[in-house]
Amino acid sequence: MEAEELERRIRSTDPAVTLRAVGALHRLAEQVEALAVTQARDQGWTWEQIGDALGTSRQSAHAKYGK
Repeated sequence: MEAEELERRIRSTDPAVTLRAVGALHRLAEQVEALAVTQARDQGWTWEQIGDALGTSRQSAHAKYGK
């Protein structure tokens, strides 16, 4: 879904359309976060640094992405 289409859907007055758009945003954010964590680990970042950057604990970051 392109950014313009997603923005249009987010501004919809139909809650079903808006909620589906929110779901799409959540999925996109998860994908971007996972890529950023992989890049950080590849560059030698610690789980503590990653957790700090994400606003969470190192344990939470490791539990989510440390596979």
